[in-house]
Amino acid sequence: MGHRYRYFIMSLVVLMTMINYLDRGAISYAADPIISAFHLNAESWGAVLGYFGYGYMAGSIVGGFLADRLGPKWVWLTAGSLWSVFEICMAFAGNIGMAVLGGSALAGFAVFRILFGISEGPLFSTMNKTVANWASPKEKGFMQAFGLFGVPFGSLITAPIAVGLLSITTWQTTFIVLGILGLIWVIVWSRVFTDRPEQHPRVTEQELAEIRSQEVLENEATLQESEQRGVPWYFFFRRATLVCNAIGYFAFQYVNFLLLSWTPKYLLDTFHYSLSNLWYMGMIPWIGACVTVLWGGRLSDWLRRKTGNLRIARAGVAVLSLLCTAVCFLLIPAVHSVAMALVLMAVGNAFNFLPNSLYWAIVIDTEPARAGAFGGITHFITNIATVLAPTLTGVLVAHHGYSAMFVASAVASALGMVAMLFVRPGKRAELSA
Repeated sequence: MGHRYRYFIMSLVVLMTMINYLDRGAISYAADPIISAFHLNAESWGAVLGYFGYGYMAGSIVGGFLADRLGPKWVWLTAGSLWSVFEICMAFAGNIGMAVLGGSALAGFAVFRILFGISEGPLFSTMNKTVANWASPKEKGFMQAFGLFGVPFGSLITAPIAVGLLSITTWQTTFIVLGILGLIWVIVWSRVFTDRPEQHPRVTEQELAEIRSQEVLENEATLQESEQRGVPWYFFFRRATLVCNAIGYFAFQYVNFLLLSWTPKYLLDTFHYSLSNLWYMGMIPWIGACVTVLWGGRLSDWLRRKTGNLRIARAGVAVLSLLCTAVCFLLIPAVHSVAMALVLMAVGNAFNFLPNSLYWAIVIDTEPARAGAFGGITHFITNIATVLAPTLTGVLVAHHGYSAMFVASAVASALGMVAMLFVRPGKRAELSA
């Protein structure tokens, strides 16, 4: 692999991210058999989907601190093993709830969805720590985008894989198969990854020199000087840039999780599609996002190089993208054909994913030595949306219909856009503030 071993590492991160999103998204396609088996309604199903978020918030912040303290490898292996085991346990969650939790299937799903969420929570803050350790300054945006490519692509392939498994076997077996996939990845990762490139025999001196390059912008923090400053974790809340960046990322996650958790049910209820149709219909909202998530990182790194201005390269791209996202989702209730609805969802989601990597890059630009902890705090704030989006949508759908969920997503995007106007990445602007 010559002097590009870091790209092999990030390719495996992409694979794990795909498995992660496949694991969390499969339950949406198993909605009808689960609802039927345990006599749930729209609000209780929204609660089942939302329980994941409570655990996810806790796992994201804990995972970030552990990645800084124990190293990303330990967190990757522990989290990957646990969420794969709990994915397998989801096959039995309802029955366990009925047997030992007061006869409540909902309680069983609550317990295992929360545990599953705790286990999946560390993924992205640990990825951020991995990028901070392994990426060169000039490619932070793209490397982060490359790792995050697994999010839309994992969501895209969830539909055909989940529907395919559900067509040939039961929903319980589907969860078991997906859990085993994660355990296989964990075994491979344990053999090929080290916390830092300096520790890996496959990393050449040439590649290491590129990774540790000091060619940075005037106000851009390097890993070495960030480690020397030793900034404590609570400084996150003293920096308006980091707080506003987290709010912007919340907006992204609201739209992302809304589509991930409610698109199958929306298509079934509004346009009366069968499960056999969902394998391709459920893919459409994610097609454009697979391109823009990569292009956004490239675009941002190009703007960084051309303008020398991190605010334009990171926050500026996010502001325009969130504006376009809000407009697209606000238009969906006004259309009446499935084709137009899916096109607007796809275009809106493509804009939503364009700056996905930049929320993480802003943390690395500002304090790379705290990429795990600050990334974890960012992800904690962001993941309020993983509870709010599916749960609020259940209430909105039950009382106001599906149009209300798209209006709510537009409002969330507008909130994120306003927050990103106040983001100024980099060390100097923040320290002077």
